[in-house]
Amino acid sequence: MTSTDIETTARRHILCMKWGTKYGPEYVNRLYAMVRRNLGGEFNFVCLTDDERGIRPEVQCRPIPRLDLELAPGEPDRAWKKLTTFTQDLYGLQGTALFLDLDVVVVGLLDDFFELPGEFLIIHDYHRFWRIGRRRITGNSSVYRFEIGRHEDVLTHFRANMDGMRASFRNEQAYLSDFMHRKGQLAYWPEGWCPSFKYHVIPRWPLNYWQEPSIPPGARIVIFHGECNPPDAMAGKRNRRLSYIRPASWVARLWRE
Repeated sequence: MTSTDIETTARRHILCMKWGTKYGPEYVNRLYAMVRRNLGGEFNFVCLTDDERGIRPEVQCRPIPRLDLELAPGEPDRAWKKLTTFTQDLYGLQGTALFLDLDVVVVGLLDDFFELPGEFLIIHDYHRFWRIGRRRITGNSSVYRFEIGRHEDVLTHFRANMDGMRASFRNEQAYLSDFMHRKGQLAYWPEGWCPSFKYHVIPRWPLNYWQEPSIPPGARIVIFHGECNPPDAMAGKRNRRLSYIRPASWVARLWRE
């Protein structure tokens, strides 16, 4: 199947999104390969992008739906574009979509991500868990699942209230989590399925000086957020002062085409 032949009948879809220059086509190509090795049966792999050059032909590329959000010079992006995955008619696709960020590493089987019951599932964010004595609701949108076309109100509400929503929420995942929570449809992946590289994989000090970062038992997808990305992990690099990690050899073994 070529990038011009998107299957529109009800089935499973993997979605990712690439814009700008932060991630090259190799991130998309390796993500496709990891999914193909770890997801049984048929699926569509769709990349919403502003540049499809260098992306392998098995990936079906389509333009990112317009959001009409203008950023001021120097303003952080905050990934608001990801909300366009909730477009009512997303290029005729029907069925269940699993969205994956480009910089994740698939380390286990993915079939259960499509089989777990729930209207909308997302990672329970690992940053600043506790607020006023309770765990906050915010999800991490590195991995989320939804029925295509069923949640257009997420996008419609944001478009109608862009300034207010951007003032109230730090980024798209905070807004998205709050919106789904208010609808009573927010649910989280089981704890342990999507561990954080920086919080769960890097050994604690001082073990980080002689132990390699290792995959936690039961992990399916390791997410990279805030500092390291897969090439950094392979090289043993962090962007935090006075921090150290050994190279993670398993990233080189798994993050490949």
